[in-house]
Amino acid sequence: MMVTVDGVEVAAEQGQTVAAVLLRHGLISWRTTRGSGRPRGIFCGIGACHDCLVVVNGIPDVRACRRQVREGDDIRAQHGAELPS
Repeated sequence: MMVTVDGVEVAAEQGQTVAAVLLRHGLISWRTTRGSGRPRGIFCGIGACHDCLVVVNGIPDVRACRRQVREGDDIRAQHGAELPS
């Protein structure tokens, strides 16, 4: 299946989490903090820390380690606090 990551179409496998797809394609940081703009990616991998937040299909604050990809997903880096589009 194919998903889009920051405007680039990439391959994903059914059952993979968003974080797994991002890591598979060499992305280790996909969010910046609201206050200082520091990079963040996956930390705990179980959805407790909320460090792996991304925007999926226009919805911010999606935990990349918990959300399974779906065909055609539009995944974007999240910068600070974002409002739903």
